[in-house]
Amino acid sequence: MAKPRVGMIGLGIMGSAMAANLLRAGFTVIGYDPLAACRRRHGRAGGALADSAREVACCTDILITSLPSADALVSVAREISREKHPRLIIVETSTLPIPTKQNARKILAAAGVTLLDCPLSGTGAQARTGDLAVYGSGQRAAFRKAAPVLKGFSRSRYFLGAFGNGSKMKFAANLLVAIHNVSAAEAVVLARRSGLNPVLAVKVLGDGAGSSRMLQVRGPMMARRAYGDATMKVEVWQKDMKIIGDFVKQLGSPAPLFSATKAVYNAAMAQGHARHDTAAVCAVLEKPGRKP
Repeated sequence: MAKPRVGMIGLGIMGSAMAANLLRAGFTVIGYDPLAACRRRHGRAGGALADSAREVACCTDILITSLPSADALVSVAREISREKHPRLIIVETSTLPIPTKQNARKILAAAGVTLLDCPLSGTGAQARTGDLAVYGSGQRAAFRKAAPVLKGFSRSRYFLGAFGNGSKMKFAANLLVAIHNVSAAEAVVLARRSGLNPVLAVKVLGDGAGSSRMLQVRGPMMARRAYGDATMKVEVWQKDMKIIGDFVKQLGSPAPLFSATKAVYNAAMAQGHARHDTAAVCAVLEKPGRKP
């Protein structure tokens, strides 16, 4: 059976990695991003290019969106909805407020488009190797139809039921990411100040009971003090932190450790790390009395 033509709207850190993996899996991937540099990168990887989100929707069966903001999703939904697309399934992978996704779903449904809420667990570095988990929610039949495409860029796929459940799971996952990232930085700083080789310490800690995926993924960056190759920029992470914080507050759910990390990420912004990887929280913790 011929593989479906896949659309990708949003070719940033995550979108470009997903597109590259789909291309390697033999899919035709038609991409669009408002930034010319992102479009050129997709073209160099072997992807086809479109001039607009509407054009992508018109020539694909399964379309993936990886977008930076609520406004971007609503804008894309409105553009696509100007024409009928009765067979189109859109897999929305961004981390955004649930009401925003519900609004986009309503806009697209008027054009016959099925929107799935499918945020991803994993960093940009993990996305490059297909080490992502998909948290799917929405129409089950549409999720099943999209499954071969999802398999092309992910390690695991979970269907969680009603639309919005995928985002709820992502908020819980990213709460852990926020905490584990800072805790990994604390451990690296402690190891360095105690005289241990930080590179070796990350390797050893990663093999112990206190390990986490954030220690394994971001610990090496912290050990090398190398934050420039961002797989999640601090300034983008601030958006995720606000979404999670608002959701926690809405439910009245206790989150003292998550709340404690906010000051560290805010300090990273204030100290010039906005465009660095979130591993730069290690630099924040190191700053007082930093050793060479």
